[in-house]
Amino acid sequence: MRITIGDYLIARLKELKIKHIIGVPGDFNLQFLEQIKATEGIEFVGTTNELNGAYAADGYARSHGISALCITYGVGDLGAIGGVAGSSAEHIPVIVISGAPPLYAMKENYKVHHSLADGDFSNINDVYREFTACQVNITPENASFEIDRAIVTALRTRKPVNIQMPSNITYLTIETDMEYLAPVRPSSDPERLKSALEKTVKMYKAAKRPVVLVDMDVDRLKMTDLLGEWIEKTRVPFAAMSTGKAILSEQHSLYLGAYKGDDSDSGVQDRVENADFLLCVSPRFIEWNSGQYSVNLPEDKMVRLVRDYVIIGEEDFEGIYGNDLMEEILNNLTDRQEEETIEKPEVEKFQLEKNKKLSHKDFWKQIGGFLKEGDMIFGETGTSNHALMSMRLPSKSTYVGSQIWGAIGFTLPAYFGSMLADPDRRQLLFIGDGSFQVTAQEFSTILRHKQNPIIFLINNDGYTIERYIMGMDAEYNDIAPWKYTKLHEVMAKSSQMNTFEVSSQGELEEAMKKAEKATEGILIEVHMDPEDAPEALKKFGPTVAKFNFGERGPEQEVPESGNSINE
Repeated sequence: MRITIGDYLIARLKELKIKHIIGVPGDFNLQFLEQIKATEGIEFVGTTNELNGAYAADGYARSHGISALCITYGVGDLGAIGGVAGSSAEHIPVIVISGAPPLYAMKENYKVHHSLADGDFSNINDVYREFTACQVNITPENASFEIDRAIVTALRTRKPVNIQMPSNITYLTIETDMEYLAPVRPSSDPERLKSALEKTVKMYKAAKRPVVLVDMDVDRLKMTDLLGEWIEKTRVPFAAMSTGKAILSEQHSLYLGAYKGDDSDSGVQDRVENADFLLCVSPRFIEWNSGQYSVNLPEDKMVRLVRDYVIIGEEDFEGIYGNDLMEEILNNLTDRQEEETIEKPEVEKFQLEKNKKLSHKDFWKQIGGFLKEGDMIFGETGTSNHALMSMRLPSKSTYVGSQIWGAIGFTLPAYFGSMLADPDRRQLLFIGDGSFQVTAQEFSTILRHKQNPIIFLINNDGYTIERYIMGMDAEYNDIAPWKYTKLHEVMAKSSQMNTFEVSSQGELEEAMKKAEKATEGILIEVHMDPEDAPEALKKFGPTVAKFNFGERGPEQEVPESGNSINE
């Protein structure tokens, strides 16, 4: 059959059940957008800028499994790169489609706009090569092969890929049989898989204190159900890294708590580090999720499942895939452990004091009663993320944050993208005023698409997380005061948003009651003292300062510039 190059790409995206292509129109991608417009079952959804578009595509993929982002060459590519890099760090597959200058212009090294006007079209690819798993430049000769290669790479690696499509070829036809995409994952070498299973069985049968350690790749590599079923069969307890929060239920009787090295929940560090069988899926430790690299895992007792290889003890097993070994473990290693009695932390019951001023200590206890089973919860970097990390979320919840990339402002556009992908699920956003201002334009996109968000905006007059790292009273940690509850009137000609400003427990309680019954969107602005923060953040800030800047000495004399060296 013959099909245009643009329609071929659209058909492949529809095959992945992608219903929305997120992005920003630009002169080099308009022909492709026309082809999207003419296709049933898929639509283009514009965002206010490319960075927010990249964040929104990330959020869409968090709900749907994969997403597509369409931007224009040069300015669009580089505008989006911060978000694309975040998706790479967090192992989120996003298909980035970049409308490029006409093929003849690139072949003949024309000096064009959206470039450095030097005829060099390789520099954008050079940038994307560092942050995507695959970069392809489409021509009529290679279109079907390269499009398929990029998409399969995204599915296999769980990372973004970049498809650069010249503006003048999207409507050209190519010959293709449109077979289904190649299998996402090749099969493992049978003998190596058998050998890995035998070694795992031997290690497990000798163990008295086995543990499972969960990180984000349990979700990214689609092992959640496999691992959960194995835990149910064997009754092996599990802990989670902060980057693997709520992937398996935090309400489960076998959940030990959060493992973060020296910063772990009570008793968890000892249980994990003294396990004689530790099953984990490609854990990645950074300073934030490891108690400043204080982890001490029993490597000789570990079974590490990685996407395309496995490490058992000190032996590497190339040629086998983590999912394959997990399936073999589930089918062949079902000896039931004597179930431990795991003490659950006491949750202090919230006592409403209507006139009491809101504080982080009480606010998050009050929020605990508002969260429901099955919620999708977005926690912005800063006070919200640190508080939610310290809470045990309801069962079947999903937690989303920029856990490794740490981009402030990420959650607002990501929240939009996630609601676009799964509009029937209850989704909540907790975000600070400083982060909100970074990507606030996407609030208008939420209103434009008549979504019904539930947003808790923590107004603490600036960057509280930064204040606890350095500069508690510094002006650089202040932001402009906005009238957040009026924004919907500015950003939409007509809006049914319900907005509330609360500063006491009673006001918050009334707002949440109305939110429970509302059929429109909700924004609750929560006023907090600028120096108030969750206990976890109060501890985190000085630790980060020490890591970033070392031991800081006494205040030095103020230089002539008027700024203290240590301010």
